[in-house]
Amino acid sequence: MIKVAVCGANGKMGKEVVNAVTNSSDMELVAKIDLFEGEFSTIADAHKAKAIDVLIDFTQPDSIYENAKYCLNNKINIVIGTTGLKDEQLNELKSLSNDNDTACFIAPNFSTGAVLMMMFSKMAAKYFNNAEIIELHHNQKKDAPSGTAIKTAQMMAESNSDFTVGNCPEKETIEGARGGNSYNNIHIHSVRMPGFMASQEVIFGSSGQTLKIRHDSTNRECYMDGVLLAVRYVYDKGGFVYGLDNIL
Repeated sequence: MIKVAVCGANGKMGKEVVNAVTNSSDMELVAKIDLFEGEFSTIADAHKAKAIDVLIDFTQPDSIYENAKYCLNNKINIVIGTTGLKDEQLNELKSLSNDNDTACFIAPNFSTGAVLMMMFSKMAAKYFNNAEIIELHHNQKKDAPSGTAIKTAQMMAESNSDFTVGNCPEKETIEGARGGNSYNNIHIHSVRMPGFMASQEVIFGSSGQTLKIRHDSTNRECYMDGVLLAVRYVYDKGGFVYGLDNIL
């Protein structure tokens, strides 16, 4: 049995993860960690009391980096679903994972449909020189753009060097109207609105045609198969992995 701890256990995603782990035949939930009404309030407290094979983190952008460093420095394999990590932080966690021979799995999105959307977008990027991303989330999401949008742009940028070919010189009359200019000039637009959960649309264009690739999540259960897949992967194989697409 894989001994699993869940950090952020009382959050909306955390509760789904707790339920998924509890109902998994090859996993044992050994600790629920949460600052508010958790069995343990910190990872360190849980680590002192319980043997942990894998910790799953769905907390906040301002805490995930320190949480991950603690796990890797203390030989606790970690699966991270919290977004908001910067590129330099990802590089540091990769180094810590390698130095401590401890697994670190980071996925901006655990939905298989969303991962396929990213993979299809990378394929399409080879054939279109113009593309933009619109991501839409509930208004309680703290980081923007979403980790999924960032990962999508990174994957698309591997297939093409510039996504604003032929655009005229631009001037924003309202700052931010064109969204954030990311990798290889892929503009990302973030919408935060009650009524949404998580959606993303990638729009490609060329003379006389557009292509839209869209994914919508309507509940949090859709992420659980990917989370459990990642737990099993880090327990069996270890290493540093960024993106569920690398193990599908």
